[in-house]
Amino acid sequence: MDHIQGIRHNAVSAWFEANVAGATLPLTFELIAGGHSNLTFKATDAHGRRYVLRRPPLYQVLATAHDMGREHKVIAALENTDVPVPRAFGLCEDETVNERPFYVMEFVEGRVVRRPQEAAGLSPKKRRFASLSVADTLALIHAVDVDEAGLGDLGKKEDYIARQLRRWMRQFDESKTQERTEIQAVHDHLAARIPDQGPAGIVHGDYRLDNCILDARGRISAVLDWELCTLGDRNADVAQLLVYWAEPEDPEFALDNPPTGVPGFATREEMKDRYQEASGRDLDHFEFYLAFASWKVACILEGVYSRYVSGAMGDKAPPQGVESFAARVDALTHMAAAAAEQVA
Repeated sequence: MDHIQGIRHNAVSAWFEANVAGATLPLTFELIAGGHSNLTFKATDAHGRRYVLRRPPLYQVLATAHDMGREHKVIAALENTDVPVPRAFGLCEDETVNERPFYVMEFVEGRVVRRPQEAAGLSPKKRRFASLSVADTLALIHAVDVDEAGLGDLGKKEDYIARQLRRWMRQFDESKTQERTEIQAVHDHLAARIPDQGPAGIVHGDYRLDNCILDARGRISAVLDWELCTLGDRNADVAQLLVYWAEPEDPEFALDNPPTGVPGFATREEMKDRYQEASGRDLDHFEFYLAFASWKVACILEGVYSRYVSGAMGDKAPPQGVESFAARVDALTHMAAAAAEQVA
């Protein structure tokens, strides 16, 4: 039996047998490539049935991050809505089993498009179809009645941007590998200019193409990576999606080989328009949200870089090398500062 970092094979197998109906031992585990925060494993049982297990990084777990109970609660609640999510099979909060809490969910068949090479495997028609599905699915997420879905207590509904600015500034300070004065400067500029928030809804917190599974047609069959999900200002989700949504003519900058740089995907403006059409919501003060989203992604990537440097991400290295994160943080920080200058 091969040892795999992050899994106590015997204890986790026993938990599966007791808690996941139909799972048959023995199990094999494989660390799934992709994802820079929680560790994601594929578990396969004796009959070839496949499951996904999610757990926090091995080390350097910040106090408010990597909450398995929260992520499990969200996908379990959303199973009963129009939002496509994997089925949740169970949550283990007993740290004697696997050192950290973990949860198990359905393995959803389909394609995750992370790189230009994978995007090139889609026909231009499917790239266009996937783009519209990304915008439409975000509108579905934002349309959920959080109280009706049982998620009304997921977080405070008011003052989302102010809370996010505090949170990511604090977590940047706790995980930073070097001083970046622009991060603090952008934080201060935006904190003094927060727009009034509309009605609160679900905010995924990291919604982008490669956190979705596409079916054979190019439609989203499951949205993944709900660890940053909370309640608040839905405009922030749209802005962050567009920060990640590269266009073919974009110069190389903060994104690492973005899949939407391949021709055939919708433009950022088309994505914004499609979302507004699907949601029936106008995206007011959007320049502010774009500045905030660039700043937030810079803070997130600094944390990812720090975890790789410390070895907290196990034995998988990022394809472009660990140091690529430092350059991306620099570029995103400069983008955030330039965007913030446009916010009066």
